[in-house]
Amino acid sequence: MLPLAVSAQQAPPAAYWVLLRDKAGMQLDAPRYFSPPARARRRRQHLPTHDSTDLPVRPDYVRQIQAAADSVTLVSRWFNAVACRATPGQAAQLRRLPGVRQVLLRPAVTMMPAATSKAVQEGKTELSAADRQLARQQVSSLGGGAFRRAGLDGKGLRIAIFDVGFSGADKHEAFQQLFRDKRVVLTHDFVRDQPNVFVGGNHGTEVLSCLAGRLPDGTPLGLAPQAEFLLARTERALRELYAEEEAWLAAAEWADRNGADIINSSLGYTDRRYFPEQMDGRTSLIARAAALAVRKGMLVVNAAGNDGDDDQWHTLGSPADADSVLAVGGLNPDTYLHSDFSSYGPSADRRLKPNVVAFGSVLAAAPGGYSVVQGTSFASPLTAGFAACVWQQERGLSAMQVFAKIQQSADLYPYFDYAHGYGTPQARFFTQGPAPAAAPTVDILPNDSLLAVIIRPEAALVPARTLPLYTDSVQVLVADKPGKIPAVGRETPRPLPNDATRAALPVAAEEAPLPLHPDYLYWHIADRRNVLRFYEVREVTQRAVLQVPRRRLRPGDTLRVRYRGFTQSYSAP
Repeated sequence: MLPLAVSAQQAPPAAYWVLLRDKAGMQLDAPRYFSPPARARRRRQHLPTHDSTDLPVRPDYVRQIQAAADSVTLVSRWFNAVACRATPGQAAQLRRLPGVRQVLLRPAVTMMPAATSKAVQEGKTELSAADRQLARQQVSSLGGGAFRRAGLDGKGLRIAIFDVGFSGADKHEAFQQLFRDKRVVLTHDFVRDQPNVFVGGNHGTEVLSCLAGRLPDGTPLGLAPQAEFLLARTERALRELYAEEEAWLAAAEWADRNGADIINSSLGYTDRRYFPEQMDGRTSLIARAAALAVRKGMLVVNAAGNDGDDDQWHTLGSPADADSVLAVGGLNPDTYLHSDFSSYGPSADRRLKPNVVAFGSVLAAAPGGYSVVQGTSFASPLTAGFAACVWQQERGLSAMQVFAKIQQSADLYPYFDYAHGYGTPQARFFTQGPAPAAAPTVDILPNDSLLAVIIRPEAALVPARTLPLYTDSVQVLVADKPGKIPAVGRETPRPLPNDATRAALPVAAEEAPLPLHPDYLYWHIADRRNVLRFYEVREVTQRAVLQVPRRRLRPGDTLRVRYRGFTQSYSAP
């Protein structure tokens, strides 16, 4: 007969997280431990040279754990904790050690379904006019030309990239200048504990190209081609391990020590490990690690996630849920609206997420050439490069001041929603200063039963025609019936040129003007806590653009409307 159970000592080792009680007696020689760029970053932001989270873990505690456990996989200064593998019997012994505060069993390995794994896409060497136009557009949509004219290209900034691997990046033509200038300062594979990161997947190569890659003709694919880089492999392909969050934490401590100003993390953890209600910025290890990285003076930029069209999980992943992490959603280059796959906010505790958006479809470096790739993974590095230019201009800003300014620069600010955040950051905010207040474009006119939103006559001019007050071809917009108010996240895109029509266009000069946004009308209803109950994006085809039954607004609610740079509000009594 087979045994019905095994003893605690016979059970195979499992993964545990051992939290320690104190760091009594530990000291730190900060000038020796931290690199000069790390010390300079702290001085610029008026941070202490070090704090208790930087102190080493007590070596006697570590030795006791090593003696009692099967193996030790990570020692974290920031969390005063040790990750190890142990049998249940060894875990019971660990709990009895004098320096141990708590022993937590980590989740088991989860295999990723084959359908969700990212296939390696071979690049092409012959680029079409549409490819080149997209390359220009992904940078120009953020105002890249204004940064270049101001001499802002990320120089002097150090950016850490955490990813699944950077296969082929050291040989790719997109990065010839980067490696020739020795601006890849350090690399480390936290999965295999070795310096070589040019293995594993090529996702990191694509991400790096959205920061510092170039086409053969010199066209930049990102905004920070002159930055320095720390490349860290923290992720495995084809399966999810809780150890990847620990690798992210180890990489963050490494990035801090080696002077990173910005961390770009095109990674996220969702339903294979957590429930949606845990996306609160406080539950996951990786969210808490990211928040601590920001406290150390690093700006953390993270992809919002690609679950927007997933019926089971369409919210963001972690660490994008952390309040001090700049979460970036994906924008469709053809419609300038939220990409279907881009995850929606808010966070589980109803905070605004994503914070901003950038193109989620880009031209990126790929094995053998270049490919058009999709995902918020690429919106994130575009925004991280934007942040590098902002910080290059004003090096005295703190990480959270850069965070706030990027939000304020976005083209929908102060309007927001849970698909677009505050919109797409704009370089002109930093090179020309905040734009003067926009001329009023809409009025909200209350009557007995409705709030009517009317486009002002002077704002009703569109190419070749003037908008009518009403038109028979468009429904009056919100019927006076419950349930007819559009669901949260509804969008009505205006068709813009697709790849075929773009390919037929002449290749524009690099500085050719590109539309920042079509003239959509954005509107939402927010409660007294500024949490959205409804929002919508609508194409404007008539001046009487919106009618909202007043009874749909609860006491304290606010109706906000954004059109052509102007935001108008109405607050319900």
